[in-house]
Amino acid sequence: MKNETLEQIAASIVAPDKGILAADESSPTIKKRFDSINAESTEENRRDYREMLFKTNNISRYVSGVILFHETLYQNDSEGNPLVKILTDQGIVPGIKVDKGAKPLAGHPNETITEGLDGLRERLGEYSQAGAKFTKWRAVISIANSIPSNYCVEANAHALARFASLSQEAGLVPIIEPEVVMDGTHTIDACYRATESVLTEVYDQLARSKVDLKGTLLKPNMVLSGKSAENRAAAKEVAQATVSCFKNTVPSAVPGIVFLSGGQSDNEATVNLDAINRHAKDTGAPWELSFSYGRGLQAAPLNAWRGEKDNMTKAQNVFFQRALVTSAARNGAYSPNMEAV
Repeated sequence: MKNETLEQIAASIVAPDKGILAADESSPTIKKRFDSINAESTEENRRDYREMLFKTNNISRYVSGVILFHETLYQNDSEGNPLVKILTDQGIVPGIKVDKGAKPLAGHPNETITEGLDGLRERLGEYSQAGAKFTKWRAVISIANSIPSNYCVEANAHALARFASLSQEAGLVPIIEPEVVMDGTHTIDACYRATESVLTEVYDQLARSKVDLKGTLLKPNMVLSGKSAENRAAAKEVAQATVSCFKNTVPSAVPGIVFLSGGQSDNEATVNLDAINRHAKDTGAPWELSFSYGRGLQAAPLNAWRGEKDNMTKAQNVFFQRALVTSAARNGAYSPNMEAV
């Protein structure tokens, strides 16, 4: 029965037209975002900002789930209502980031391992009681000279598998996020090789951990040129490489892939997602290809809001517009003409 419930939740998150808002910024990260608009990162401001996003009219047309930070899971809105209830009342599934962040991997310079497994079983029980229905764990893999190492890939894949198994044990859908980051000057071919290696190891470890893939979602990077690379690959090549790589590595039992925006600009993340879905429709793919965007959905409304209550309606309109065009890209139906608010 638990497995059936997990499968239903996973399927609902990748329902047609919809995707995930990643609002799980850690305290240091949200402070950087607020600093960029000269707003103080107080608990009240963080609450007001996320309340503004969650209460945007009709946002459930395009947002099926929201990844929350620990603080937000337990927060009430300005009227005393739990933020989790505001989401669930709209049919939006609340989830929670459960990892403790990427830390230096001992003995392996410039590589990281994500921590947070200690005490995770107990925390998952608490998060489930608080209303979370899914979880997320991010592994960070870098590309440079001689990295990623096999050890780094194996260690992070093992941690992802343990996280996923514990989440399902607690009745929560794990969103597995092995991110090959786009920082650097590497080619799209280098990204392809690293992503293929990482996903192969991740699904091997998930099989060993007896994780039910039908009750999971994958949150990966797209296959991209490095951010600082010369002659970066265009959307069509990104789409071909991404779909090819995932067909080689991701089992068809996985119900959906929810791409991260991963440092791409709003426009790049949208155009690439659209190209991926168009290519997948032409060539066939067994999974829903959706989105789990943080900056890709939030950068524009954050700039419109600027910490001012008087800007709330304007910022909500901007957020709704970003969700609308991202949904169109998720369907392979995006056009630049949609960008006009």
